[in-house]
Amino acid sequence: MNKKLPIVAIVGRANVGKSSLFNAILNRREAIVAREPGTTRDSVSAKASFRHQDFWLVDTAGIKDPVDDFEFTIQEQIAQAADTADVIWVVVEADVPVLDEDRRVARMALKTTKPVVLVINKIDKVKKVEVDLYKRLGISDIQKTSAINNRGINDLLEDLIAQIPKASEPDNPDRLTVAIVGRPNVGKSNLFNAMLKKQQAIVSDRAGTTRDTNRSIIKYKGREIELLDTAGIRRNGKIKVGVERFSVIRALYAIDQADICLVLMDVNELNVQLDQKIAGMVKEAGKGLILIVSKWDAYEDKDPYSRDQIAKEIAAEFEFVPWAPLVFTSSITGQNVTRIFDLALEIDKTRQTRIATKDLNNWLRQAVLGHPPAGLKNRSPKLNYMVQETDNPIPAFKIFGSSTKFVHWSYRRYLETRLRQAYGFNGTPVQLWFIEKHTAHKHGVSPTKEAS
Repeated sequence: MNKKLPIVAIVGRANVGKSSLFNAILNRREAIVAREPGTTRDSVSAKASFRHQDFWLVDTAGIKDPVDDFEFTIQEQIAQAADTADVIWVVVEADVPVLDEDRRVARMALKTTKPVVLVINKIDKVKKVEVDLYKRLGISDIQKTSAINNRGINDLLEDLIAQIPKASEPDNPDRLTVAIVGRPNVGKSNLFNAMLKKQQAIVSDRAGTTRDTNRSIIKYKGREIELLDTAGIRRNGKIKVGVERFSVIRALYAIDQADICLVLMDVNELNVQLDQKIAGMVKEAGKGLILIVSKWDAYEDKDPYSRDQIAKEIAAEFEFVPWAPLVFTSSITGQNVTRIFDLALEIDKTRQTRIATKDLNNWLRQAVLGHPPAGLKNRSPKLNYMVQETDNPIPAFKIFGSSTKFVHWSYRRYLETRLRQAYGFNGTPVQLWFIEKHTAHKHGVSPTKEAS
């Protein structure tokens, strides 16, 4: 299972510089920064890292009186963020006296009983920060920053690292984590309940019921399996502000935490582009993947050939993940629910497959002899040897040679296809990258390590 990363929520009234602080930490512009208050109308999140400690950073809309339903949902969202976070940063302005809104934010944060840090931002606008004035908010941990000038950011992060829980393995390191993801109302909670054989989640025909990530641990064939039931993922233009936006963030966190993801599709509403996008998100995250067609019992046009026809159509739509198994299920009848468990265990075993270097190089030699790589600009790539990375949760392979930058994407696909034919890897992405043997050290540099 992936390590569970801590979550840091940035809260405060409008225009105190939360988004600027967010961007300063990420060292890139992820949120819109403007002088007008209220620019950030919904949550923005990103994964950040400091001193080899990864964490999720969530920027929220500014707090103000909920004068209408729209504002009320924003306040709900902030409360959700604070409730979910491991650490809360309450941001105020150094050049503005403490306002009633600041007091409200501080009270809300302190009520969560989570570690709370008061961040006095915009210190570049004053000659001296009167810290004693801010102590009246009741927050003892106080940090001073200027997000625009990047002052105090390191001190803030050093303070954070001392507070956030270290990402740690679960109590049972052998536990397999399976996340159920998909669009709203495709039957995720029904499948969750069918897999548990008891009511653990609210099941409703109304889209958007599951806003939290529901978790339960069960045993199957002697193996602990943690099931995560997530909120529905909508297209960006369809996501409403407030609680639902934060629910989508939680669903993305669930993908990050999972070993294997079940992407559900409603049999009565297939060929939806968002289903493909969600599967692509799972693939990019490097997780195991099972495609699930739900509500098979409710499909009206069943006949001996309909399932095969639907399977062919889905295979065409999901040709970018031809290795993902497809299962037709019914949470009502329990059809193929056990099959999902069996597949999850098989995929987990596949992801842990280790191939001897000697066997890999014999395979590479045969693959290149059967189909040598074509060159570009009169430069033909030479592929000399390959190794498997042993500390990667994804089957990952480095191929060393010369002129490797000229390897065409179609040849990469050819090698992956041949590799799967030889060694399987059903249900999991496979990483292949090519390294110049004269410019890299013996074991090369993993793109996975660079991106983490």
